[in-house]
Amino acid sequence: MPSSRAARLPPPAESDSRRAEICRAAARIFRDRGFDATAMSDVARTLRMTKAGLYHYFPSKEAMLFEIMQFGLDRMSEEVITPAEAVRDPEARLRRMIVQHARIITRAEGVVAQLFHEQRALPAHMRKVVNDQERRYFHLLRDTLKEIRAAGRLRDVDISVAALSVIGMVQWLPRWFRPGGRLTIDQAARQIADLAFAALLEPVPRKTPKSRR
Repeated sequence: MPSSRAARLPPPAESDSRRAEICRAAARIFRDRGFDATAMSDVARTLRMTKAGLYHYFPSKEAMLFEIMQFGLDRMSEEVITPAEAVRDPEARLRRMIVQHARIITRAEGVVAQLFHEQRALPAHMRKVVNDQERRYFHLLRDTLKEIRAAGRLRDVDISVAALSVIGMVQWLPRWFRPGGRLTIDQAARQIADLAFAALLEPVPRKTPKSRR
């Protein structure tokens, strides 16, 4: 016969849905108030939960922040990195990475992306997981730029500086992009990619038209 504690546990689907709801609310509070200034009681109050109820799902606000970041990094892996790895042409791969990164980073008002500077508050073992996953994207971007250099198309720039600058351009997008504004996210993403290409790639030589005799 199952124990009374086991009988009270929510079904997995219900539990996962509630965890996602908690993370969405916590992400907005962390962004608006700052992680350090937010207490577990603030999150519980927003969700109309007791602190004990919140601790049932997360043992600490650091664990909550880690799950929020993990969600964002999983989306990066599934929607940006893995599809880009299948693109053989490095210039097409670079454009795809920039455009798709821009598309996903602005979802839900870009709340998740705006929290990554708070990773300093995570315990070392959690911070290492986040850093390792961030480096996977950086290394793919840097290796792509190396391929473009090998093809003679990259300007005379430091590849690591170039890669970090591209990442910075995209990561700043949620701070100024407004859904329903003058630009759609696709238009903004394409313009960021165009700016990156103009800054990093040598212009394609124009073909001189043959003179008629």
